[in-house]
Amino acid sequence: MTGWLAVAGLGPGDENMVTPEVRAALADATDVIGYFPYVARVAPRPGLSLHGSDNRVEIDRAGHALRLASEGARVVIVSSGDPGVFAMASALFEALEKRPDLHHLDIRILPGITAMLAAAAHTGAPLGHDFCAINLSDNLKPWPLVEKRLRLAAQADFAMGFYNPRSASRPHQFTRTLEILREECGPDRLITFARAVSTPDERIQTVTLAEATPEMADMRTVVLVGNSATRRVGRFVYTPRSAE
Repeated sequence: MTGWLAVAGLGPGDENMVTPEVRAALADATDVIGYFPYVARVAPRPGLSLHGSDNRVEIDRAGHALRLASEGARVVIVSSGDPGVFAMASALFEALEKRPDLHHLDIRILPGITAMLAAAAHTGAPLGHDFCAINLSDNLKPWPLVEKRLRLAAQADFAMGFYNPRSASRPHQFTRTLEILREECGPDRLITFARAVSTPDERIQTVTLAEATPEMADMRTVVLVGNSATRRVGRFVYTPRSAE
């Protein structure tokens, strides 16, 4: 048997946003590996083994996938959104770096639609000019680094997309995020809270930084902050492509 390994993005939630390339890989797979909620999105079928695991075992998950593929399995590691955006593609290569004996494996990264881009599309075009994405979780990097990147991105007048804004264990950090944004951007900058994008629970709300409260965000929310030129047009929000 000749094994292969694909890391696939399942998109933000709506099955219509799963790409044909990802569907084809899942149809040919013998094993699917990933965080429990993402594996649950893959329909069981004869000949397919589903391997769900907890949220903070990315390197172990990648090692498991590499071992199965090296033994001849056709393996898909699933992530939500795009696997290269705060997800499993990086973890796979971190594990592979320590296994030069497996560098010959057939490995593919299959892109997906990110929650940030789906949220932007449902809002209008708030990321229409230069933008950046920041993960507000300090699980894998220190909080002072998060604050530094927030300030520099705001000072550079980027539109910004924030992942993992506010969890039960660190609600104070998003409070601090809003304080920094008000200091650097002023009270009138537009901020969009996009929760559960592309699912039946979707809720999108755009307010000014002066009106924003920490409770508007949770771990299912992507937060989009415009640049100094971002504005409303009817029910939409957009950022002009021309610099002003």
